[in-house]
Amino acid sequence: MKLRQSEFNAFEYVILDLELTGLDAQNDEIVSVAWLVIERGKVHLDSSEYYINKEVQALSQSPIYHGIDEQMVEQGERLSQILTRLGAVLEGKILVCHNAQLDWAFLKQASKCRGLTLSPLAVLDTMAIEKRRLSARTEPLNSDSLTLQACRIRYHLPEYGAHNALTDALATAELLLAQASAISVGKRLKLGQLLQ
Repeated sequence: MKLRQSEFNAFEYVILDLELTGLDAQNDEIVSVAWLVIERGKVHLDSSEYYINKEVQALSQSPIYHGIDEQMVEQGERLSQILTRLGAVLEGKILVCHNAQLDWAFLKQASKCRGLTLSPLAVLDTMAIEKRRLSARTEPLNSDSLTLQACRIRYHLPEYGAHNALTDALATAELLLAQASAISVGKRLKLGQLLQ
């Protein structure tokens, strides 16, 4: 099946968010991972999963942003177990992140270090989708134009607290559906209209 020519609703999507100790996939760490699934244009809240990585070596200043402390880390799970679960969920589905370049780099690095492979059908980036939409309308882009919250505001979606992986995964799922609706304008949406 050709992905780009297929209809958007023909696929299941795993909407994922990570909380991190920094932005360098080679040196920083995944603190928490959360995901949920969209199927036939509907968010399945009962599919949601949230994990804290118990192997984090140095939280540094990151608790200021995501609120996860050493005690919470101690009660977490091994990252290899989390990634194994994620790999099973991603089988035959499309991965969606807000800033997929960052999250996918961390996931690939962490998986490679543990001898694991994550194989989604494709990777969608709600931030890249929004950047293309704004560029097509020749709207000016500043450093805050593409944050998850800024993107959600343009679609009149409610404001959520940031920096919780599960909340951000849900926020990204809602954003994807809003973008899909806006792009399709009531017509059948092809996946290729969302892919880069």
